[in-house]
Amino acid sequence: MTESPENAVNAHQAAADPRNDTLKLYLNGRIVPKAEATVSIYDSGFMLGDGLWEGIRLHNGVWAFLDQHLDRLFEASLALDLDIGMTRDGLKSALDETAAANSMTTDAHARLMVTRGIKSAPFQHPSFSRQGPTVAIIVEHSKPSIPRPIRLASVAHHRGLPLTQDAKLNSHSKLNCILACIAAEKAGGDEALMFDPFGFVNTTNSCNFFIVRKGEVWTSTGDYCMNGITRGHVVSLCRENGIPIFERNYSLVDTYGADEAFMTGSFGGLTPVGSIDHRPMPAGPGPMTDKISALYRELIKRHCSGVEAA
Repeated sequence: MTESPENAVNAHQAAADPRNDTLKLYLNGRIVPKAEATVSIYDSGFMLGDGLWEGIRLHNGVWAFLDQHLDRLFEASLALDLDIGMTRDGLKSALDETAAANSMTTDAHARLMVTRGIKSAPFQHPSFSRQGPTVAIIVEHSKPSIPRPIRLASVAHHRGLPLTQDAKLNSHSKLNCILACIAAEKAGGDEALMFDPFGFVNTTNSCNFFIVRKGEVWTSTGDYCMNGITRGHVVSLCRENGIPIFERNYSLVDTYGADEAFMTGSFGGLTPVGSIDHRPMPAGPGPMTDKISALYRELIKRHCSGVEAA
């Protein structure tokens, strides 16, 4: 039975903050009130999902791992042949300007979005995008507040082959993941556990995914999932701290036999998983998840204090 919307839980749930009602946002070089931050219905992002985005957290006045986020954004823009129209420094300044306009220094989350811009006619061909790009930044007061571990449900929707739509692209086209999430909710889950084209466990609809089995941490090969920045840091932290970590193919049977499971993403860091297909994790949000979470929090603290580079 699907939960009512007001009781639903997800991996991007934040504590309510009334300051978000009166935000000022960035749109094409201007800081504008939230109500005025609108784009044309001819915008290629609205019309076709033709665009890219990054989610970036602000900690103690520092955008966490910003250079890595911008690396990913600009690399993806080459794949899409999408001219962002701004330099890296220009985007950094825009993020800082938006945060400053809202008096934000920490516990904030930015969604940086770039689309191909406004089309001259409502058709697919990129040549119709003649006014652009569109660059928008939403920065919200955002403190993760997830009331319980996430319940995952495995679904038939999978992450496809790179030649279909490479999952490494953080694109505006998220319909596949939205359909997966809907299927999971109808199966009694909060979010979806998705497979790769060959039936191996891959990722969730919104985050990267890890399991813990007998003291070992497993995650997918990374071939068919978002190249998550938090995912990469978790893999590195395990290696640096003597925690056995394997990027490998593994099955749903392996997952059912796990002691713990967690999800990773820029918004929430590590988010514990409580059950998969109504099978509870024996250790719940267990000791390994807690240990790696503490290591990741310390990494954020060092990075955002200038002690450690991104």
